[in-house]
Amino acid sequence: MVNQWGGGFQGEVTVNNTGASSVSAWTVTWTYADGQQITQAWGGKATQSGASVTVKNESWNGSLGAGASTTFGFIASWNSANSAPTPACTTA
Repeated sequence: MVNQWGGGFQGEVTVNNTGASSVSAWTVTWTYADGQQITQAWGGKATQSGASVTVKNESWNGSLGAGASTTFGFIASWNSANSAPTPACTTA
């Protein structure tokens, strides 16, 4: 979390290629526990279905060489609680 205010927050996720070879695409997923809703994203294509969030790379930041990284950000809303999820990343 980068910042939080009443009813909203800004998040940022860094995708790191820790492998020895390049990847051509990445997907990050997580599940919110408290009803948070993504309202805006940049540096990735975000979709949300219920509590499940999926962010896929943009055309310009999907290819990551060994040891390279990229970052995406988002704005989301929250109500009574805002517990942090645990993101998972898959690559192609």
